[in-house]
Amino acid sequence: METRLMNASPEAFDAIRPYRDEEVEEVLERLAEDQELLTALLRFKFPRLATSFVAPLLRLLLSRVLKKRLAKIHSIDDLQLYVAGYVARMLATTSKGFSVDGLEELDQDQSYLFVSNHRDIAMDPALVNYALHTREKTTARIAIGDNLLQKPWVTDLMRLNKSFVVQRSAKGVRQMMAAFKLLSEYIHHTLKNEQQSIWIAQREGRAKDGIDHTDPAIIKMFCMAEKKSDKSFAEILGSLNIIPVALSYEYDPLGVQKARELATLEEEGEYAKAEFEDITSIAQGIAGYKGRVQVAFGKPLTNEEMQSPASAAQAIDAQISRLYRLFPSNYLALEALDELGDMALPEFDTATRAAFNEHLAACPPEYRKHWLTMYANPVKNYLKRL
Repeated sequence: METRLMNASPEAFDAIRPYRDEEVEEVLERLAEDQELLTALLRFKFPRLATSFVAPLLRLLLSRVLKKRLAKIHSIDDLQLYVAGYVARMLATTSKGFSVDGLEELDQDQSYLFVSNHRDIAMDPALVNYALHTREKTTARIAIGDNLLQKPWVTDLMRLNKSFVVQRSAKGVRQMMAAFKLLSEYIHHTLKNEQQSIWIAQREGRAKDGIDHTDPAIIKMFCMAEKKSDKSFAEILGSLNIIPVALSYEYDPLGVQKARELATLEEEGEYAKAEFEDITSIAQGIAGYKGRVQVAFGKPLTNEEMQSPASAAQAIDAQISRLYRLFPSNYLALEALDELGDMALPEFDTATRAAFNEHLAACPPEYRKHWLTMYANPVKNYLKRL
């Protein structure tokens, strides 16, 4: 039976929702003529020419090419198919294989709230949706922070690809609480009224240190939409069909950047991001080498696990730790730190060790301890050493 929220109407979500089918063509036309987007694409493909005297002509030609390629896209599903083809080609060139586990146990006719660990801004939700797509399941809507939407063209691209906005930049307690309540209502509306699944990270920001931890505040936010109802906390949370998801990358394309940030924080007490650093990270995460990649879907939380925000967060953490795939890079990092203890290291061939050492050598010496720790922590977490 359809469950409707008393205080939420579709129009209330216009500022944060993804675009609809009837908006697709207009937005694509706008993007194909956006000079900042065209310049960004030129800088990515032809960095030397992007600032030369021929740049205006190249932007005009690129605009025409984009319009031609996008002419066949008339709906969100059309765009999703286009993106799926790109993800397939990207995985073929930047990974050594992509595997999916646990999806066969999910009901095709059920909407789910996928709560995953967070290692990459764009790739995490893209790979969850690619896993769903390749198994002929409906893709999920994606929660994305407004801190990433620094340009109108970025906002357009994200909202076209089933993303909705998490208003993290709200100022003051009252404004923040209103933003969180609206987000909670949108999540309930999407899952229950529109029967669409959702992907959201287990906490704000990526786990740069390799420690996957669910923020109980996220769990509290999930329940704000029905806070004044007579339902118990477990009943509200249970109605959302939460599924923990573990994303595992053998190698992180942004490993050195993350290690640099952690080292800077340790030495200076703060780290100031460069302008548009997050957008650059998105591009590097997509194009960079990942080794083997796995997406593993867990099981719904039990009633006992949903008695409080803390217990639900702990249950999600436990599943993600169990589902996380430990690669040779994780074990070899623990060995390099001399923190194996009484653990027997699995046998690795010469080629595997050489590949790991090559990645380690690409990291500047001053950041290597943090780089190794980032890879070693999932093993320590699994062994309950953290």
